Amino acid sequence: MGRKKPEPAPVTLTAPRAARLHKLLSLLDTGPQTRRLLLSRLKLDVRGFYRDLEALRGFGIEIVAGPDTKYSLPDGLDDALGRLPFPDPGLSVREALQLSTGPTAAHRKLRHRVNTFLHAPPGPNKSR
Repeated sequence: MGRKKPEPAPVTLTAPRAARLHKLLSLLDTGPQTRRLLLSRLKLDVRGFYRDLEALRGFGIEIVAGPDTKYSLPDGLDDALGRLPFPDPGLSVREALQLSTGPTAAHRKLRHRVNTFLHAPPGPNKSR
């Protein structure tokens, strides 16, 4: 029996990083791009670029490097955006409740998250 591969640590997605990942995906949606061009457009060093690629792969977004050393987005932008988490929007509970009232799958997902939050058991009392 083989050893189970450990799951990667969750990626912290700050608003600036989410915006950069969105820009990377948008650039790749226009067609295959060289690493040099992507580094220049994203204002990243090589290490940061590979960290971002690893983060995208962790979200289930496939980025491939072809034999011509150009990176591409084989599944398309819409699929990638469906997998890219949105950073904490800093909504109040009232705002989240308002946004969760619609009929779509996204509304239901938000409604479920809000209800889970509102009906979670209280944590341990840490008062002294």
